[in-house]
Amino acid sequence: MRVCKAEKQSYPHFVMRNSMKKQKYIYLLALLPFLAVAILYEIVPLFSVISNSFIPDGGTGFSLENYEKIFTKLLYQKAISNSLKISLISSIIGIIIAFLGAKAIHNHTGKLSTAFTTVLNMVSNFAGVPLAFSYMILLGNAGFMVHVGQKLGIEGLANYNLYTSGGMSMIYVYFQIPLATLLLVPAFEGIRREWKEAVALLGGNMTCFWTKVGIPVLMPGIMGTFSVLFANALAAYATVYALMMNNISLLPIQIAGSFVGEVKLKPGLGGALSVVMMALMVIMIFVTNGISRQFQKGVKKA
Repeated sequence: MRVCKAEKQSYPHFVMRNSMKKQKYIYLLALLPFLAVAILYEIVPLFSVISNSFIPDGGTGFSLENYEKIFTKLLYQKAISNSLKISLISSIIGIIIAFLGAKAIHNHTGKLSTAFTTVLNMVSNFAGVPLAFSYMILLGNAGFMVHVGQKLGIEGLANYNLYTSGGMSMIYVYFQIPLATLLLVPAFEGIRREWKEAVALLGGNMTCFWTKVGIPVLMPGIMGTFSVLFANALAAYATVYALMMNNISLLPIQIAGSFVGEVKLKPGLGGALSVVMMALMVIMIFVTNGISRQFQKGVKKA
């Protein structure tokens, strides 16, 4: 009788275990389509690009010829340097402005901050070819703002040249700011009002709070956002191509030209350029993570 009672008591647990296992299998089956998409559209193309980068165009076998071209030919060296310069400039300016915007949203809760966040969401989706045409209309050679500058005698506007690396940097800053602000807003939630009050009680001002407490606490979020902005700018293609076509040498334009060139396809060279771009992104992630760790160590020592 005791054995029967024990079996009756353990039966519900057995049923629960079986139902939990079934739920696990159902969840795993639900994940299969996402796994298939990831394999087909991310992992397989990635391995294909990397393997093609070691095959010379028009040849067979393993070779470093494509990488030699990239680091010896002036065109590709210029593409790397231009991409790095524009990405770094736009990311630095974008993160500074976004920091101030996220701080304003954090300090002013209510309808105003909600409206500001809504505008940011709308603006962050306005990029690509429409953004390029908007800047052409405003600041192109016959743009509205250029005409205003000529009429009012403002030399900075009258002689403004959008079709330079400086003009590209300004366009990149435009789509970096909303993205960076939206990424930094959650990081500001970690700043507690009690910390500000504690600093004030100890005789410190707001500058002391931000340099000693606020920025070190936010640094992981700031560095993470910076790496996202850098990758976003480094891989941006549609806006700059619509605006400049092939008149400026950038990594995305050179990669696209290698895969869909009108004269001759160069998948091996395009693959090598893609690997270089990915390597730059990975290096930036390691750099930002290192800076973030150094800040955290400094805070712990203090």
